[in-house]
Parts: sequence; structure tokens; C-alpha cells
Amino acid sequence: MPPGDLQTDRPHSARIYDYLLGGKDNFEADRRAAEQMLQHTPMLPISMRANRRFMAKAVGFLADRGVRQFLDIGTGLPTSPNLHEVVQRIAADSTVVYVDNDPLVLTHARALLTPVGTGAVSYLDADLRRPEAILEADAVAAGFDRTRPVAVTLIAVLQHVIDDDQARDIVGRLMAPLPSGSALALSAVTVENDPAGAGTVRTYNQNGVPVVARTRAGVEALFSGFDLVEPGVVPVHHWKPVDADKDVDDAAVFMYGGVAFK
Repeated sequence: MPPGDLQTDRPHSARIYDYLLGGKDNFEADRRAAEQMLQHTPMLPISMRANRRFMAKAVGFLADRGVRQFLDIGTGLPTSPNLHEVVQRIAADSTVVYVDNDPLVLTHARALLTPVGTGAVSYLDADLRRPEAILEADAVAAGFDRTRPVAVTLIAVLQHVIDDDQARDIVGRLMAPLPSGSALALSAVTVENDPAGAGTVRTYNQNGVPVVARTRAGVEALFSGFDLVEPGVVPVHHWKPVDADKDVDDAAVFMYGGVAFK
């Protein structure tokens, strides 16, 4: 994609997500695709809000466990609460690097995602499919202390990597150089809760946004070689639920999530 090219004539996953959460940073192509998805899964915004809470629960858990370095890949458009807000309110010195390859996301991130603590917040234009470029970028290579644990967060992003072997390879290459005690938090699309969700997955793909739905076993395989935190891989509203999760209908949540340590 040429620098600064927003490709407003075609849907983008981050902007679809923004529209479904009631945001304004989207275009007609995004809105059209989102409305098609809602025909199949009208409760999709409930799932997306549950996924956002999962991110906050996961990184809050890791910050409480002493992790102070966070690499968030596939950041998406700013939506409260943002990752750095969660972790810097627990530990002000937490360092966060946000990674995305959508120029609209990066523009908004730089404008809106300002530190709430003393730790650095950086933004990196890079692609998930090139893990070494992410790890070798100055914000990560110089910004993180590689002798201390790093949390890699892949929230609602690996469903865009269709091939299971490639997805596992990406995770492995991201985590391999990180020290023991580092963590992996991820969520990924499923339709095991409601087969009607397959229509939404199909709509994504028909609009040029590659998406695959994985089974619980398929998501567990992404954590191969790591120690899963209880309760393991579960629908995101069942991962250490908070009050807002307790009345959520299982059929409304199309995401599995989990957290693991290296």
C-alpha cells in the first residue's frame, strides 16, 4: 500500500470494527460491508465489546503479574479503554509499542494515544506477516529491555491469517527471541457458538478482507509450546469475567481468547 493511501473504496477490518462499535472513523465501503454482516449476526457489536473487555482483562492481568513491556500488533483504531491506558494505570512505567499497517490507524494513534503514565508509548508501521521487521524496529529493539519479559498481544488479528501453519509460524517467530516469562495474549474468530456467523465470515472474504473462523482446538494450537493461564482458551467473556460479561449471551460472542506464558 502506498504511504498515506487509505484505500477508502474498499472495506478495512479496523474501520468495519470502528463502525460496528459506533465510531466515526470509517467510510462508505466499510459501512456497507458492516451492514451486510449484521444481517447474519445482528449481535456482532456485543461480541466486539466483549473482545475489547478481554484485551483490558488480559493486559491488566499481565501488568498485575509484573509485565511492564507490551507489544500490541494489529492495534486498530483507538477505542476506550486503550491498552496503554489499562497498563499504565496499573504501572505508570509500562512501555507500549502499537503496531499496525493501516495509515488511518497510525494517524489516529499518534494523535490520540498519549501516555497516561511515565512509560513510553510508540507507534510502528509494520505488517504482522513480517515478525522480524517488527522485532528489529527501533521502537522494539531499542525501546524494550530484552532481558525482561515482553507481552505480545494479538487481539482479533490472527483470523486474517488464513493458513493455520502460517499463523503458528508467525506466533513462533514473534515469541522466539523474547525471554522466559514473556507472555502471549490473543483472541481469534470462531463460529462454534452460532453457525450463522459463517455468513459474516463469508461477507468479510467477499469484500476482500481475508478471515477464517477457528475451532477451540485451532486457537489452542496457536498457543502450542506455551503455558496457558486458567481458564485456558474460552469465549472471551468467560476469561476471568467482570460484571459487564456476566449477562452476555454465549451465542452473541464470536471470539475465543487466551493468555499464556513462555
